[in-house]
Parts: sequence; structure tokens; C-alpha cells
Amino acid sequence: MSAALLNVLFVCTGNTCRSPMAEGLFHGAMESNGATVSSAGIAAYGGGSASAETLEILSERGFSLEGFGSRMVDDRMIRKATHVFCMTRSHLATLETLYPENRDKFYLVCDFAEIEGEVGCDVPDPIGGGRSAYEEVALCLDAALMGIQGFLQAEQSRSGE
Repeated sequence: MSAALLNVLFVCTGNTCRSPMAEGLFHGAMESNGATVSSAGIAAYGGGSASAETLEILSERGFSLEGFGSRMVDDRMIRKATHVFCMTRSHLATLETLYPENRDKFYLVCDFAEIEGEVGCDVPDPIGGGRSAYEEVALCLDAALMGIQGFLQAEQSRSGE
């Protein structure tokens, strides 16, 4: 699997906070590798913007979400994705129920990071928590995205042998 063939999808609930932040951060980290990175929600409405806090945090880090609009996860997205990273165990369970034939490409974001001594925790929902809650999400994603990047690189190395 070459980087150009990677199609990474991040999934949360409304596709306005966590998954767009992951999309922006990961796209910034992987853009030179040609990976496709996107996000969606299991209960999203189409065309909404990312939260102001998400956009601020991404901007402060030099990333943007040009042309972003929230969207509901669907069968086409799942089929196209090579890897689907869910923000919570609940999101993961929902996708496994809706798309059981694709279970092998579903992962929990925090399975790739140790956060406060725990692996496999949920990325916290920042809604209503103010700026500090969004900063906590960004720190959580930073830790996980490094692990995800390593995982994807290892997979590419194995498939290139």
C-alpha cells in the first residue's frame, strides 16, 4: 500500500469538532506523502462548519480546513477508506454494526497512544467545555496521531516487501 493509496477517514458524532480537528492535524502531517484525509460524523448534518475553537486551534498550528463541510458517514466513504479511525468506543461500535464487512479497517484513535496511563480511551467531547476542552482534544489527538502515523508507515513497509 503506497501513501498515495492511503485514504484515512476520522469519525466522530457531529463532524464539527473532534474529527475535523483530526483531519486538519493529520492532513498537515501527511500531506507530503499524498494521503487522502477526511472526516465524517455518525449523526452529522451536511454542510456545517467546523467549530470556531477547532478552526482556531488548527490555525494556530498552521493548518486549515479549506472548503470543509460536515457530513454524515456513508457506505461510499467506508468502502473508499483504507483506514477509519473513530473518536470513541461508541462510534466504533456503531460503525461495526452498520458496516460489519469493513470491521478490519476500523480503529479507535486512542488505541495508538497512551494518555494519562491509559491506552484505548475515548477522545473527549469538547462541546460546551470552552477553549480548554478543545485544547485537551488537540493534545489527545497529537499523541494518537503520532502512533497512527507510525502504524500506517509500518503497514506500508510490510506491504512493500
